[in-house]
Amino acid sequence: MRLSRITVKGPACGLLFLFALSACTGMPEGVEPVTDFDTSRYLGTWHEIARLDHSFERGLVDVKAEYGLRDDGAVRVTNSGTDSETGERKVAEGHAKFVGDESTAHLKVSFFGPFYGSYVVFELDPDYQYAFVAGYNTNYLWLLARETEISDDIRTRFTDRARALDFAVDELVWLH
Repeated sequence: MRLSRITVKGPACGLLFLFALSACTGMPEGVEPVTDFDTSRYLGTWHEIARLDHSFERGLVDVKAEYGLRDDGAVRVTNSGTDSETGERKVAEGHAKFVGDESTAHLKVSFFGPFYGSYVVFELDPDYQYAFVAGYNTNYLWLLARETEISDDIRTRFTDRARALDFAVDELVWLH
């Protein structure tokens, strides 16, 4: 079998690079970001109740996300969790910017320089007590809450909604 190399130069290379970057700020089919989003009400501490697991969170418990405003208008993101084996607290600092207007809960988050990933709040309690959050595809899903405990109704609503959107709910890691 013969393999060939494709070389992309000039404007086409730039377009491919932009496409690759923007692909990570999209959202899964069927996921719609919350509108009438109020950043000031979303700021503060959120506890991770459930997630689809990834290497950057694997083995972490007592996971929290803290959001605040930066001087440049972006949202400061501080994620932390305790390594279940060592007991060491791990912290990741990043920032988020809105993909479109600030009343639509579709942000792009970066922890690594110019590389961004989607942060899409697709359900939000009217009192900002829980949030369903997706990434750019169905491999990324979180249930966040202001308190460490949620009702069975919210848990069921989350799993039903996530299943309907083709997230792998059987693979969820439940922290609380």
